[in-house]
Amino acid sequence: MAEPRKMGGARAGPEGGPDVLVAGGGLAALCAAIAARRAGASVWLVDAAPDALKGGNARHGRNIRVAHDGPSAFIPDRYPVPAFEDDLRRADPGADPDLVQRLARDSESVPGWLAAQGVAFQPLASGVLPYSRRTVFLLGGGTALVNALVRTATTLGVRVLHGTAVDDVAADGRAILRRAEGRTEVSARAVIACTGGFQANRPWLREVFGPVAEAFVNRGTPSADGRLLRALLERGAAPVGDPAHAHLVAVDARAPADDGGIVTRADGMAWGLVLDRDGRPVRDATHETGSARYSGWGRLVAGCPGGIAHVILDTAGVARLGRRVYVPRTMPDTAALAQDLGLDPVRLAETLHQEGPAGGPPWHVLSLRPGITFTGLGVRVDADGRVLDRAGAPLPGLFAAGMIMAPAVLGGRYLSGTALTVCAVFGRRAGEAAARHALA
Repeated sequence: MAEPRKMGGARAGPEGGPDVLVAGGGLAALCAAIAARRAGASVWLVDAAPDALKGGNARHGRNIRVAHDGPSAFIPDRYPVPAFEDDLRRADPGADPDLVQRLARDSESVPGWLAAQGVAFQPLASGVLPYSRRTVFLLGGGTALVNALVRTATTLGVRVLHGTAVDDVAADGRAILRRAEGRTEVSARAVIACTGGFQANRPWLREVFGPVAEAFVNRGTPSADGRLLRALLERGAAPVGDPAHAHLVAVDARAPADDGGIVTRADGMAWGLVLDRDGRPVRDATHETGSARYSGWGRLVAGCPGGIAHVILDTAGVARLGRRVYVPRTMPDTAALAQDLGLDPVRLAETLHQEGPAGGPPWHVLSLRPGITFTGLGVRVDADGRVLDRAGAPLPGLFAAGMIMAPAVLGGRYLSGTALTVCAVFGRRAGEAAARHALA
């Protein structure tokens, strides 16, 4: 293995790197690391998160969208490859056609491949699953998925370095690693970037989205700072997507600033009255009631003054809401509601009379903020995950998988369960391709 060399003023480390260095710790990174190792390459998985937060946003996942030709023990009916392709094209007419085709076709083998790595799926016979012909559900959720893949990776001999970020890479395989004790350079024959977008980088969010970014709640890992994404773009990688696009959902305003996951997602907007900070009604013009309502309301809340809104429910509305981690606040009358929301009681009473829930007080209140899941800027890749330059040529030795390249196929309306599909499909493909490159 080549001895490390200095790059960008970093201190040289005591050892060279592996055949394949995987940057990141989520599903894409784990799939890439396992695939590369099974192909015969020595592999390091370098994760900025501490061990306790390993797995990135995949820890919060619960289901994966996959094409299939008929029912199985884990999924009903059928969802053929052409139907998946059509859904992707409708969601984003500008999506990369080669990647769309590859994503849909390779999704068929995702459950079997993940099961071979120790991942378990929830059987239909359990009777606890909602109907979904498009997705398989993870037994134990995303945390169980991550733990199973980490066990397999380490058993195969993948070296896992937590608390270590990849700050920079070069096309010749050099990489700068940053740890608490300083920066170190290593050399690898191939590098796979699986570090996602920049949804945890508040300054970058403010730069793109303006003052409303102050109200954003990062639903996933606090390690998604976009550092490696920016480094790749500065080294000539072709950008893909729109930096001002993001997958937003409405979340409870009490959610933590980072890493709250799916339980922070708010609901009830269709069963009550939604008011902005100043007491003006906020309406969903699409009247969406399916899963797309979450992202629709995320955008609506982001457009409200201060990035905050309030759902006001009567007793019938709160009953439809069901059990929640974040329970509504209950106000005995309109005066108490006005005081809670900081609104003029007379004006609020008029608004409730004209447009409010019919049941009257007591009022039940949920306050909302925009929750950001992933951002819409990435690097362009080919179907094997090779990072492409602005002329469309591969940058030698550089690969990418997961949400750092997902804007090429998920730039429009999000399809539930597809982020994990992107990570599994292109993580595996990039791992296999990087191993071929490294061992050639």
